[in-house]
Amino acid sequence: QVQLVESGGGLVQPGGSLRLSCAASGLTVSVYAMGWFRQAPGKEREFVARIPLSDGTPDYDNSVKGRFTISRDNAKKTVSLQMRSLKPEDTAVYYCAATQNPSPRLVVPGLYYYWGQGTQVTVSS
Repeated sequence: QVQLVESGGGLVQPGGSLRLSCAASGLTVSVYAMGWFRQAPGKEREFVARIPLSDGTPDYDNSVKGRFTISRDNAKKTVSLQMRSLKPEDTAVYYCAATQNPSPRLVVPGLYYYWGQGTQVTVSS
């Protein structure tokens, strides 16, 4: 049984940092493309970042490029999202996802097979 469990969310002031982690069980992280998505109240789930199954170049949404960094630790079966210079508009539930879909543009939620339960990130003063 595949499980993705996110952690690391919380309340942070604007300009602050948080590091989200996604622990995977039941799948081999190294052979999956892994992604982070987020969903704010009343909005659709949106792409944040992804890392290819091979050691390819990570991909980011323009809204987080230069502030967020996605990384993978195959030995620990974890995927992390380092978030810096956080803004109030980054407030959302953040989800980890996994896929083996061969699409070169894995920015659509429907292309991912497995999802975590989400972790809340709130950026507010």
